[in-house]
Amino acid sequence: MAHEHDNIRTGITPHWIPEDIIGKMTLSQLLFSNDYRHIAIKGVLTSMVMLGIGGTFAIIFRTELMVPDVQILGARVYMTLMTLHGMFMVFVFLIPLAISLCYYMMPKVLGTEKLLWSGYAQASYWTLIAAAVLLIIGRPDFTWTAYAPMSLRVGDGLIWMGYVAIMLVAISEFLAGLVLLRNALAGAKKVGWSKLPMMGWGTFSVGVLLVVSTIPLLFIGFGLLSDWMQWFDTAFFDPARGGSILTFLYVFWTYGHPAVYLPFIPVIAVLYTLMPRFLGRPMWSHWSGVVAFSLLTVFALPIGPHHFQPAFTISGPYQRMIQILTMLVFIPSVLHVFNWIATLWAAPIPASAKRAVPFKFMIAAIAFLIYGGATAYLNGQISVDTDFIHNSYWIPAHFHAMFFGFVGQMAIGGIYYLYPYLTGRMYNQRLANAHFWMWQIGIFTKVTMMFYAGYAYFPRWVYDYLPIPEWVFSQFLITMGAYLIGLGFLVFIFNFAWSAKRGTPSASDPWAVEHDSPVASATPAE
Repeated sequence: MAHEHDNIRTGITPHWIPEDIIGKMTLSQLLFSNDYRHIAIKGVLTSMVMLGIGGTFAIIFRTELMVPDVQILGARVYMTLMTLHGMFMVFVFLIPLAISLCYYMMPKVLGTEKLLWSGYAQASYWTLIAAAVLLIIGRPDFTWTAYAPMSLRVGDGLIWMGYVAIMLVAISEFLAGLVLLRNALAGAKKVGWSKLPMMGWGTFSVGVLLVVSTIPLLFIGFGLLSDWMQWFDTAFFDPARGGSILTFLYVFWTYGHPAVYLPFIPVIAVLYTLMPRFLGRPMWSHWSGVVAFSLLTVFALPIGPHHFQPAFTISGPYQRMIQILTMLVFIPSVLHVFNWIATLWAAPIPASAKRAVPFKFMIAAIAFLIYGGATAYLNGQISVDTDFIHNSYWIPAHFHAMFFGFVGQMAIGGIYYLYPYLTGRMYNQRLANAHFWMWQIGIFTKVTMMFYAGYAYFPRWVYDYLPIPEWVFSQFLITMGAYLIGLGFLVFIFNFAWSAKRGTPSASDPWAVEHDSPVASATPAE
């Protein structure tokens, strides 16, 4: 049963006015203004550029993997592109995009009408830009996890830039966490915790994770840099000089597993804000969502060791505890999904929602969350994970479903939703629908074939492979799916730019709820 305050919490009552913010914005405002709209737009536009760069890296190494034998890339170049792809997609696309959407929505939904500590948001942005530049120049090839001692033995004389970039990412995300926490607390002070919208609960949760988890990441970057430079005769992670690999694993995954939730939780908050807006009714349950946010925050931190289960040299009871805690993460995830399905199921979906492309991306994102979550059950099982899952394509399949299928698509849906508020115009419906279907087919093909390849024991981090039929079949289709995703992205970028000047002017309420009329619904389709 919906709570009496859900109308206030879920963002149904606030009505934002479409305006051409992008068209009226000067370059100086885009780069340096502390207006929350300009900061959010800068983050969104930059994230799109980073998606283009990271996606291009993927297309290149995917082309190498399309068929066996070496065609265009050697091992070193392949590992560099793989590393940059992973780092760009996680650090400078998904997490910044999800946070930027919250930067725009928080002041409106929470009623603060400005982004508090906006100077920290600016510093966070420019620090991340510096990290991206260092990654491009340094060209690290130690994978996005930077596992020691490998990350200390590879690369050339510029590899230190990769370590510094890791430190800058940590500082950037820490500052963003402070901003999210400050604004969530301001919203709670304004309306009280009992009436705080889901946007407030979500940004509070991810703010806590950002502030707590990025400190270990900062130490990882510093430790690698210090070991490589051999400052002060330290050896944090280099076993040849007395360092500990196990220490690296524990410290890194204290950040690495919460990193999964750093874009995950903000887009859930966006979903909770948009769903009632499209349906014209409150969420089925408010407090189950609050409990789910809280549990995700608690469970995100201690279960990182499941990422290195096959490397365990410690007793079984500890492994079993990690396995149980990992399984408990299903509880808050299912609470969220059940809440969304119950809200959708409660009454007919309005015709306006069925037409709206952001709503379509929302539904698709939920479907991929279920797909990735259901298959993730095997990941946490000690015996199965150690046997074949951990180092096979099953793991990339899972995080592509969760990161791109859910987080990426929900974030893109958020951009489509904000589009009339940012440009004063509507996107081209046909191009947006073409983008939507290209991504559904492309992402589903890629994720499903990755699961298939993992089940066929295809290993991770290889740039060539034997011509085993199952491997050849799956890799070819994974690459075809990647091409389709890339084509859909180009359609999206063209639509974004073209419609900003030539699109239909937006109505005063671009997302007004319109229900099917009884007469129209009874008329047979032509």
